[in-house]
Amino acid sequence: MNKARHVLGISGGKDSAALAIYLFQKYPQLQVDYYTCDTGKEMDETYELLDRLESYLGKKFTVLKAAENSPEASFDHFLKMYGGYLPSSNARWCTKKLKLEPFEKYIGNDPVISYVGIRADEDREGYISHKQTVQSIFPFRKNIWSEELMTKFLSNANLDLAQSLLSEVSIGRKRAPFERLLVKRLESGFNQKAKLEQLLNLGVKDFNQLVFRFLKTTSYPLSLEEDFPLLENEEELILKDIYGLLTSSGVGIPAYYNKVTFETEIGQGQYARSRSGCFFCFFQQKIEWVWLLEQHTQRFLKAMEYEDEKAGFTWNQNESLRELMQPERIKAIKEEYISRRTDNKQSPYLLDILGDEESEGCAACFI
Repeated sequence: MNKARHVLGISGGKDSAALAIYLFQKYPQLQVDYYTCDTGKEMDETYELLDRLESYLGKKFTVLKAAENSPEASFDHFLKMYGGYLPSSNARWCTKKLKLEPFEKYIGNDPVISYVGIRADEDREGYISHKQTVQSIFPFRKNIWSEELMTKFLSNANLDLAQSLLSEVSIGRKRAPFERLLVKRLESGFNQKAKLEQLLNLGVKDFNQLVFRFLKTTSYPLSLEEDFPLLENEEELILKDIYGLLTSSGVGIPAYYNKVTFETEIGQGQYARSRSGCFFCFFQQKIEWVWLLEQHTQRFLKAMEYEDEKAGFTWNQNESLRELMQPERIKAIKEEYISRRTDNKQSPYLLDILGDEESEGCAACFI
């Protein structure tokens, strides 16, 4: 019987790197293929992290490049194709062309289990492939399954099937409460989220075994596996655990997350980069653009070269980088950043608020 491929995309960010370490340490029996999408516009620190991670895992990553036969970097190739139109939150052609399409070409029509490094302290699903041959697993969460799978498993149409599958799982004295919950219909006041949480609270391992039995009745890639070690996983990993894995393994935290102190008339602040991805990513906050200008000036100037103010092609909707780099504007951005953190009574350190900072973006690039 054919088995599914197990893959993990390494973006150069902290979460995907930590997930690779986590799976390597806890589930060494998994044969995971690692890949990374290279746009040619990553930070140097990203490539340094990839090198250290390869060394730690003892395995080379497959490097995926869009337009691999082009003499230009992948991003530059497609920028010309799009007539100089820069990607934005409303037109994410960079994610589609440079990340998703190379990934789907890489896996072809193989059944694939894709591991995603979204943490337990995040409320998002990330990139889910539309290919029916790809199944996403979230090892850092109490619920390792995708929302799509949970919608099918917990639907009112599958109540009888779920009840019958319960007889195949050995759960002892918890059988009665499990059965009561399984046959309870979703309705106003008792939605899927509530039902899922109550089932998980009865027993994560037991619930996972039940879902695995359900998968055997489907065409999901995991239906091809005789067993799956993550069924026994009950851990929930949050931000501090991610840094712990990176530090204790010796791989280390990507250098662009290191906090840098700056001074303003209203006080002291600290900034850093909050995500991996291209150095000119349009999801960067204004304070991150200032960080890029002051810490990696040549990168900032290169990003500015891509802008065409006359055509309205700028990285930020209401402001060009030429305008942003003016001294008075930099001063205002820094002071507004400090004031916002003070008003919200949050830590001024980017690393302490990454959960909030990463609430938008493309998981294919940033996890």
